[in-house]
Amino acid sequence: MAASSSRGWPLFVAVTALAAAADLVSKEWVFSALGMPGESPPVVFVPGIFVIETNLNEGALFGMGQGMGAVFATVSVAAIAGIIGLVSRPSTRDDRWLLIALGLVVGGIIGNLYDRLGVPGLEWHAPLDRVGQPVLAVRDWIHVTLPGVIDWPIFNLADSWLVIGAGMLLVSSFLETPQPSAQKPQP
Repeated sequence: MAASSSRGWPLFVAVTALAAAADLVSKEWVFSALGMPGESPPVVFVPGIFVIETNLNEGALFGMGQGMGAVFATVSVAAIAGIIGLVSRPSTRDDRWLLIALGLVVGGIIGNLYDRLGVPGLEWHAPLDRVGQPVLAVRDWIHVTLPGVIDWPIFNLADSWLVIGAGMLLVSSFLETPQPSAQKPQP
C-alpha cells in the first residue's frame, strides 16, 4: 500500500525542485553579475529583441498590484497547499503530464515567493527613501521585445515555468476524455 501511495510524488517533487532551483540560481547569477537595476548596462544578446537586465517587481503579472506583496505571498502559499492537495489524489499521481505541469507551477510559485519574502542581504539601492531597506520584490531579468509589435515586461524563469505549467494544464483540459457517468438501473 505504501508504494502505491507514494507513486507520482517523486516526479512532482523532482520537477518542483528543479524548476525552483533553476529560477533561484539564475536570478542569483544575473543579479551577482549585473547588480541591482540601473547599476550595469543590459547584456544584449539579440539587438532590439533579447536583452538581459535586472528589474525588481513588487507586483504580480505584468507589474500589476504594485506594493501588494503580502497579498501575493498569501495567495502563493494557498496555491501551493491546494496543488499539494490535488497531487494527494491517486488519479493525479497517475497522470505524468499533470504532475509535470503542477510541478512547474509550484516550482515557479516557490521561486517568486522566495523573492517576495525577502532575499537575505538584498537591499534597495534607490530611491533614497528606501536605501538599505530589505527588498520584498521578485527579481526579473529576461527582456524580450518584438520591434513595432510588443515590448514584453521583464520576467524570470519562475514566470516561464508558471506559463508553461498553465499551458500544459490548458492542453490537458482539452484532451481529457469525459468519463461515462454510472447509469442508474431503470425500474
